[in-house]
Amino acid sequence: MDILQHFSFLTDGIVYLFSADGWRNLVMILIGGLLIWLAIAKDFEPALLMPMGIGAILVNLPFSGAIGVAEDGSTGIIEWLFNVGIAASEAMPLLLFIGIGAMIDFGPLLSNPKMFLFGAAAQFGIFLTVLIACLFFPFKEAAAIGVIGAADGPTSILVSQVFQSKYMGAIAVAAYSYMALVPIIQPAAIKAVTTKKERMIRMPYNPTSVSRRTRIFFPLCVMVIAGLVAPKSVSLVGMLMFGNLLRECLKLDNLSQTAQTTLANLVTILLGLTISFTMKGEKFVDLATLVIMALGLVAFVFDTIGGVLFAKLMNLFLPEGRKINPMVGGAGISAFPMSARVIQKMALKEDNQNHLLMHAVGANVAGQIGSVVAGGIILTVVPRLAGL
Repeated sequence: MDILQHFSFLTDGIVYLFSADGWRNLVMILIGGLLIWLAIAKDFEPALLMPMGIGAILVNLPFSGAIGVAEDGSTGIIEWLFNVGIAASEAMPLLLFIGIGAMIDFGPLLSNPKMFLFGAAAQFGIFLTVLIACLFFPFKEAAAIGVIGAADGPTSILVSQVFQSKYMGAIAVAAYSYMALVPIIQPAAIKAVTTKKERMIRMPYNPTSVSRRTRIFFPLCVMVIAGLVAPKSVSLVGMLMFGNLLRECLKLDNLSQTAQTTLANLVTILLGLTISFTMKGEKFVDLATLVIMALGLVAFVFDTIGGVLFAKLMNLFLPEGRKINPMVGGAGISAFPMSARVIQKMALKEDNQNHLLMHAVGANVAGQIGSVVAGGIILTVVPRLAGL
């Protein structure tokens, strides 16, 4: 009997998983497997869902060495990554914005500045969802949940960390899951509020030339203006625009390519692993997680609808021949370039000669700016309102 006790460690983990305390860990291990399956079999954001799935399994294995502090004083790798990369400075999501900024060409937006309006209008779902979420959660938690609608994973993670949200894992999973589901969610939302005639509106593309000087000054101006309007957005907008300046200055091509590929890919992998620290069973397996997923969907859908309805409002004041296809407004979310591609595909399905891609790209990159500014506004305004 004494000998068997010496080898009980072989079964302790299995026993724990099926105990009253451990069944939530078992559920999270299965969810981790689901995320891996979605990444591999369905190609849903594989660069992020794969490491998140692996991390969810690692942190929920009983007595896992990936989290906690060992007898020798060392910290588990996933917990250490979280403490250093997110808790201490939000470094990982901010570094990812450098890569995102380097990928973005603001030319289509600068040649058609009215697309800026859709980047603002398509953030409507964020603020609507914050109000709805206040019925279920404290104000700061509700604000963090609303940012799921930005369709911008790094912004969602950063806001939830600044507000010390205990639902960061659920928020991150919702944000990236709905980004992957853009080709399914957006067409349904857009068709619900448009007619076939509206979806067939053609928009000739006659871009104006954008000078190199304009391309260089634009990220600098956005940085300064966003910092003055929403100071808390400086880190978000600053890293995004710094990445774009690497691209546009034409003097740092090697760094630009590195930011777009190596940096973005590496940080994405590490970010997925790091976020999994917040996906421990005792915190994640909860009714609140299901409510957050539902609210995230509401935010995402109404962001799209907000952009579409704003385009329809503009059309009331525009003459024939200059009207905007309302679907372009739906591209004002931050899911770049997926949303623009969805709009182009929908336009061609309604009329195989209707090419809206460049208009949609303009709205889509405006949504990148809009989402980080919206996140900055929430970071600035919510603490003040919460203190009233």
